[in-house]
Formats: sequence, C-alpha cells, structure tokens
Amino acid sequence: MKKTLIDRLKKQQYGLVGSHSGVKLCHWMKQSLLHKRNCYKQDFYGIQSHRCLQMTPTVNHCNHNCLFCWRYQGFTEHVIEKPDDPSFILEQSIKEQQRLITGFKGDERCDLKRWEEANKPNMVACSLSGEPTLYPRLGEFFELCHKKGMTTFLVSNGTNPEVLKEMDPLPDQLYISLIAPTKETYKKLCVPYITNGWEKIQETLELLPSLDTRTVIRQTLIKDWNFNHKYIENYAKFIKKAEPLFVEPKGYVFVGSSRQRMNLSNMPSHQEIKEFGLKLSNEIGYEFINEKKDSRVVLLCKVKKPKRINK
Repeated sequence: MKKTLIDRLKKQQYGLVGSHSGVKLCHWMKQSLLHKRNCYKQDFYGIQSHRCLQMTPTVNHCNHNCLFCWRYQGFTEHVIEKPDDPSFILEQSIKEQQRLITGFKGDERCDLKRWEEANKPNMVACSLSGEPTLYPRLGEFFELCHKKGMTTFLVSNGTNPEVLKEMDPLPDQLYISLIAPTKETYKKLCVPYITNGWEKIQETLELLPSLDTRTVIRQTLIKDWNFNHKYIENYAKFIKKAEPLFVEPKGYVFVGSSRQRMNLSNMPSHQEIKEFGLKLSNEIGYEFINEKKDSRVVLLCKVKKPKRINK
C-alpha cells in the first residue's frame, strides 16, 4: 500500500495488518460496550456484537467502485501478488482489535465484563472493505477461525463464483450482495473494473443452492437508483434462483465517503424498507421474521424459525 493510503486509513482508525489486511471497530461494537445496544446481526442471527472482529484481507483490493460504498475508495490493486499467511492475518487481526479497544476500559460507561469478552472475539465478519474473495487463501483463513471456535461471516459482491465453488471450508454464513435489478443499473451503480461482473454474479446466484452453508442475499437499497417497487419482480427472479435461507433488504445510509457521490434524499426510511420487504416476501414466498428500525433493515426467511448461529 502507498504511504498516503496507509496514513489515511490510520487516520480513519483502521488497524492495518501485514500488506493487505485491516481491522476496524464497528459502530455497533462500540455501542455494545458503552450503551449495551446491539447490532441487528445479534438480533437476527445470535452473534455477540461486542465479540465481533470486523476485518478484511483485502483492504485495498476490489473489482467494484460502488457509488454507495461508505468506505474510503482508493483501490489501486486488483490482484494480491504476495498473499500474507492466513495464521498471521488472524492472529494479528485479533491483536489489532485488542489494541483498538484498549481505551474503552477507562470509560465509566463501559461494561467491564463485555470489554474482557471483547478481547477474545468469537465472531469474524469478513466484510470491512474491498472484495474478500480476491484473497487467494480465504478458505484456509476460515479453517483457522473455525479451529478457534469462531463463527465466520463473509460478505461478497458475488463476482468470483469459481472461488466460492472451490472454497473449503466455507464460512458459517455467506452473504451475496444483490444490488442491481438490471445490468444497466449494475454498471452505473457498482462501477465495475471488470467487464463480466454481471454475468459472474448470475453464476454465483445459480451456485448458491449447492453450497453447504447458510446463505443470505443482501440488498442495499438506494432511492432513485435501485429502490423501486417496480423492481421487485426482477429481484424476486434472482432470489428464487439463489434459494438463500435469508434475504436482507437494507436501506442505504448517507454516511462516510458515499456523501461525495450520493444525496440525503437517496436514503429510504425504515417504513419504506419495511413496505418493500413485505411486498418482496409475498413475491418470493418467504416469511417476514424480523426488523431493526435504527438500522433500516428487515429480515426475510425461507423458514419461520431459523436456528441461531452463535457458538
């Protein structure tokens, strides 16, 4: 990474690991430590917000340049030439997490029991920045996480189906982002560096039913772009192809670097997301099982009572 990028990421309170990985404290982890407020993933799936390690093995590697992404986008690399060892990434990521939460212990609002537990993360959210499937040893990384008894979530843009097909082991829960209802919208909104991204995403959707793990279709919905009830039929067609266990329609939030490209008016309300989710659930035959107003997200599920994933 260039020094200018390193300086910028450190200023944004990233903990950098090796040559291409990074860690950052999630907003909801901080809320959990100081105010006992939980991330929607805790309510939906059973993970513990304060024990979640939010990281990425590709802090500066992505094949998209999405307009709505709120992370810093200085992507200059698309291939990891010399990948760091998975054990090094995991151990150093945990150490960076421990370093980043050190100061919370001195805050009188901090729950000390939670702080002590936070020093021993049992959940890895591989989603912070970039496209994690560009790291060629991702399966090995998840294997090490599982040996430590850690739950693993992977969020991918779905452009590398061949990686997902061969990955062993898979994460405990795999998210695929379904952002666009049409190829034209995909090109304008996701701004891919690759020429066949849309076709690769379709391959991934077709692959999902054969993967032996919990799968989620994740939607970031943006007014004037991909959020319109007229698109529900298109989204439903893709979701039926993928047969995920869960679908997460979530509203775009006007924060971070996305403010340079989006407007406040692009942000749907929770009520609008809920109405969209109800119509989508009817279209695909899924249950509307949960919602989290402060995160503008709802949860649809193939079954009425899915199992909690916490270990």
